[in-house]
Amino acid sequence: MGIRYYAYAFDSDQAAQALADPRTVIGPDPLADAFGLERGFIQGYTDLRQSLPERDLLYLDKAWPYLQRLTGPPSPGAAARASYRMFEGHVTRAGDGLTWHPWVRALPPHEVALIARDLEAIDGHAVNVALGGSCSPGHTLESEAAYVNAFLDRAKVFASTAASDGRGCAYLIG
Repeated sequence: MGIRYYAYAFDSDQAAQALADPRTVIGPDPLADAFGLERGFIQGYTDLRQSLPERDLLYLDKAWPYLQRLTGPPSPGAAARASYRMFEGHVTRAGDGLTWHPWVRALPPHEVALIARDLEAIDGHAVNVALGGSCSPGHTLESEAAYVNAFLDRAKVFASTAASDGRGCAYLIG
């Protein structure tokens, strides 16, 4: 299935709890939440609609490394964008090489507000620059940019909505 990204918004009164342990506000089965399946599913059918409202869950599939590249430091020693905090992190590979431990982080409401403002300043040109003229095998630069822009737009809406509601978020890469 691969490594994916999920962010869950939480209310400001949950901030201390979420910052102490981000897992307390992250669903027990994020993939089921993102795909509209029952938790712990083994097999079944879905219409691929999230089981949680988009204001509560951001699913970035496998676009998160692109968003890391887009918002991260443009060169060694340079500063990252404020929005990088929402995408930063990598899984830790387990000893067997086949499994991993996810990256989790919680962001308080005031940080989500900064992230939302920064995301709004990112446009399609910045995506093309971040892709650097390269794309995944079997894809065109245009299709790759469209993929990244679609998930960037979702991230913008999620962060903006959370910020306007005074909410924070916790995310999991795993």
